[in-house]
Amino acid sequence: MRRMSPLVFTLIIATVMDNPQSSRRRKRPEIIAERLRELIMDDGVTPGGRLPAEWLAPQALSASRGTVREALKILEFQGLIESKTGPSGGVFVRAASHEDAIGMLESLFVFQQPSIAEIYALRKVIEPELAANTARKHSPETFAALQDAIRLYEDEPKTAKEEYAQRLAELDFHAELARCGGNSLFSFIAIFLLRLLRDMTVCRAIYKEPNPALRETGLHYQVRLLRAIKAGNETRARNIMREHMEDAEKYMLERAAVVSRGGRKV
Repeated sequence: MRRMSPLVFTLIIATVMDNPQSSRRRKRPEIIAERLRELIMDDGVTPGGRLPAEWLAPQALSASRGTVREALKILEFQGLIESKTGPSGGVFVRAASHEDAIGMLESLFVFQQPSIAEIYALRKVIEPELAANTARKHSPETFAALQDAIRLYEDEPKTAKEEYAQRLAELDFHAELARCGGNSLFSFIAIFLLRLLRDMTVCRAIYKEPNPALRETGLHYQVRLLRAIKAGNETRARNIMREHMEDAEKYMLERAAVVSRGGRKV
């Protein structure tokens, strides 16, 4: 998994931690953690860099040692720092991964899942632009990676289990496209949305439904998209992906209306 910049990760996590729906007052360790995040960004400390001891001094932060320790635990939980012991030990900045941030955001949405319509509202904006970016500046290596992703579901499945695996493989194709798209923030959001679709109960039920024609429809779009990317045609790649997302949204909403139970938001 590619790593995102600490700045992007920090902004995402800060958004999670400062959820506007929460009316509680922030505790002192959270305020100290935010101050340390700002110092890291303002001073340009890169992954592997040690935090200066004077930053962590209780008197510099106007906090007790216990409060400073709690603040460091918050940053460590968020994946922004790590502590090392020994003669060369200290507190060091980490290169946070997509998985760190996605895990945090998934926890945020455990009890308040977005709807399929909300997810596709973003996919219809982001993925066409990622497709256009890939067409504009793809390399032979990225094009080969996209071709390899398609090969995982180009053969007709023999069992329902294989068909379900192919549906997930199609999501993996979109994740690979996101990684090739040249926009780290769009890439992260697209991969996060794909993770939500993969994990949502109603989506899993839809993916498990037998539908042989759906694979052919997906392949049709992917093949057209790869041709546009290979030709370097940004406009065609963008339009194909937008059409694909619109059709996928329509299908998912129609099926969700059938499989959902108890008035679940779809």
